[in-house]
Amino acid sequence: MHLLHIDSSIQGEFSVSRRLTARATAAWCAAHPDGTVTYRDLEAEPLPHLDSVAGLARMTPPDQHTPAQRASWELSKRLIDEVKQADAVLLGLPLYNFGAPSSVKAWVDHLTVAGLAYDPTTQQGLLGDREFVVLASRGGGYGEGTPRNGWDHAEPWLPHGLSLTGMQPRFISAELTLAPAVPAMAELIPLHEASLAAAEKEIDNLWLPASAQR
Repeated sequence: MHLLHIDSSIQGEFSVSRRLTARATAAWCAAHPDGTVTYRDLEAEPLPHLDSVAGLARMTPPDQHTPAQRASWELSKRLIDEVKQADAVLLGLPLYNFGAPSSVKAWVDHLTVAGLAYDPTTQQGLLGDREFVVLASRGGGYGEGTPRNGWDHAEPWLPHGLSLTGMQPRFISAELTLAPAVPAMAELIPLHEASLAAAEKEIDNLWLPASAQR
């Protein structure tokens, strides 16, 4: 069994999404003691965004690639192979300016390649046969009935962004993560703690047999 663990937060040791992905990786390893893990940090080693120099590789026959297009194509192939080799994928997804980090957008763009991640004729996704867990963190509250309900554009976007590949994310989210650090949000700390505890409990139960879940 093989796990692909991906982080994207710029917050380092203060990151809630990194805390959650680390917890999930530990839970996966405990359930799969002989398993292996590949780690990718999209903040420490950001992927190049698609541009006019290299991005057109996806619309150009490989035998006509320029050197820059060939390099971009090979990077996409390597990233897709990372997913193909994994039985499970964990992605840390913080919310920045109401959307996904641009590093995650670049990762999604590199994965969405006809012939590698989906069949160009049938549009059948080729990456769907694996578990995909997204550990999301949000500084504020975006749930039903809140003033910013609907302002989270990261979680609704990701399934659409990856839809051609066949990957279907399961989201585990922690909200109000800024409450302990922002005085104006102090009264929301109990709600933050409850949200975080619920996310941690869901993570802890991910790979436990039903009889052992709590």
